Amino acid sequence: MTAPATPSRVRIALLLGALTALGPLTIDMYLPALPTIVTEYETTASTVQLTLTGTLIGLALGQLFIGPLSDAIGRRKPLLVGTALHVVTSLLIVIAPNIAVLGALRVLQGVGAAAGAVVALAVVRDLFAGRAAATLLSRLLLVMGAAPVLAPTLGGELLRVAQWRGVFLALAAFGLIILVVLAFGLRETLPVERRRSAALVPTLKAYGSLLRDRVYVGLILVAGFSIAGMFAYVSGSSFVFQQQFGLGTQTFGLVFGAGAVFLIAATQLNAYLLRRFEPRSIAFTASITGTVAALVLALLAGTGAFGLVGVLVPLWAMMFSVGLVLPNAPALALARHGERAGTAAALLGAVQFGVGALTSPIVGLLGNDALAMGLTIAGAQVLALTVLVLVVRPWQLASIDAVPAAEVESVEGDPVRA
Repeated sequence: MTAPATPSRVRIALLLGALTALGPLTIDMYLPALPTIVTEYETTASTVQLTLTGTLIGLALGQLFIGPLSDAIGRRKPLLVGTALHVVTSLLIVIAPNIAVLGALRVLQGVGAAAGAVVALAVVRDLFAGRAAATLLSRLLLVMGAAPVLAPTLGGELLRVAQWRGVFLALAAFGLIILVVLAFGLRETLPVERRRSAALVPTLKAYGSLLRDRVYVGLILVAGFSIAGMFAYVSGSSFVFQQQFGLGTQTFGLVFGAGAVFLIAATQLNAYLLRRFEPRSIAFTASITGTVAALVLALLAGTGAFGLVGVLVPLWAMMFSVGLVLPNAPALALARHGERAGTAAALLGAVQFGVGALTSPIVGLLGNDALAMGLTIAGAQVLALTVLVLVVRPWQLASIDAVPAAEVESVEGDPVRA
């Protein structure tokens, strides 16, 4: 069994990256408009932040359903249906009459985006294992990382020429483009002989089997708590930077995007580090670094030392560290359960977005300022490191080898159509 040719890997990364970008764009693109939505609906900042929480809940619950379904009927159909649901709900949000309807539609929008989030990971695991999977996830995160870099900036620019509802028209258009590309550009990656039943009892047994794997559970919690710090940043950033530090809409988009640049840089450095170090070692070291950076962030935010710079520097250091944890923890977790990649990816994604959904309102409840954001991020990173040390125990993990799970070199075997 040979490794796939480079062009195949590049096409897979680009297509799956565009697909998984739908989730981050859905989460981040309307961030500059949050204060405007508060005013239009005559509600509170915490209430509007719950629309973000609703999206994360939809992403979490949607993955729990879509993951096992993709193990049973293949990857293509859930992707197409989920993306279509995202397009429809994005259009309905444009005419949402009140905050309650907006919140409900954001949950459904998250469910639609969940298809891309979970199935993309399953496709990677269909085709690759071990270091090869971690490397491709690093490349995939490069494409995914462009979404949070561009989303607030794009949202800010749209707000200059349209109302906040125009953001969701743009999301609907992007989703429609992805839907067309999927229909004509992605072949099925899960053979019929590897499919599993989607009935309730077998699905529950599959989840039960995963939950009995201590290391797998620990790894998905590490990924969940790591990304929770990012969601705390996403939830509170518009209020911290625009209201507390007085940044304009466009400047906020640039500052927010800079954090994602550090995340992207780390994911690409990870691909090179994997040539010399084990994923377990990289994740462990990065988790320690991220925790230290988060604690410094909370300290400087609480004292007000160095002002905006005192918030941004440790925040960007934390984002860089998370960029090294995120490709490796999922790769280590999925490597243990390649026979049910969709279900394993679903539980991973559900934990990530579920923890994010619980984390996002905390920033608002604590006051929507730099200290609230810093304390939430620090708490999440401390929990990630604690679970990694006490539950996963990375120094005890066996090495994983770069063994591809399927061939994609030939034209017939390439899941991405030329």
